[in-house]
Amino acid sequence: MLKLINFVLFQVGWFACVLGAAWGIPWAGTGIAMAIVAVHLLLAGEPLAESKLLAIAAGIGLVFDSALATFGWVSYPSGVLLAGTAPHWILALWLLFATTLNVSLAWLKPKPLLCIVFGAFGGPLAYYGGARLGALTLVEPVSALTALAIGWAVITPFLAFLAGRHNGYLHLTDRAVLSEVNHV
Repeated sequence: MLKLINFVLFQVGWFACVLGAAWGIPWAGTGIAMAIVAVHLLLAGEPLAESKLLAIAAGIGLVFDSALATFGWVSYPSGVLLAGTAPHWILALWLLFATTLNVSLAWLKPKPLLCIVFGAFGGPLAYYGGARLGALTLVEPVSALTALAIGWAVITPFLAFLAGRHNGYLHLTDRAVLSEVNHV
């Protein structure tokens, strides 16, 4: 049940951030995302471990998305606090994605090749969807989508690895695994 809730909350947060940015009210999406992140941390058995993962993901997101903007491949019409950097709502999306790594996407962690494929396709699709909804512009679509595919193909397995080291939900996943083993 926790996995389903985590997945649904991620989707709610994603749409809130993207539509908030598209409609010119990016703080609304960021606020909703931060509430979801707060709930995620409150439910974590080890919130400090989970916080470390979220902070690392946000740092990676800041660098990666700021590079996309600096190279002129992606443009963000709202939520940019400092020219040439990623908008706050994109950083909120990185935090939201990180909340899935030890819960609804935990199955992906021991599968690095699948992480690469998941990132190479999922990352660009998310940005493409955001662009179609008006939250961002793929200024140089081929370059942007290529950079996104390569970047997410590298970042996803790296974040999955870090999620294994900073797992604030280990107590819950251990119980779930033991429960599944006992029912077999």
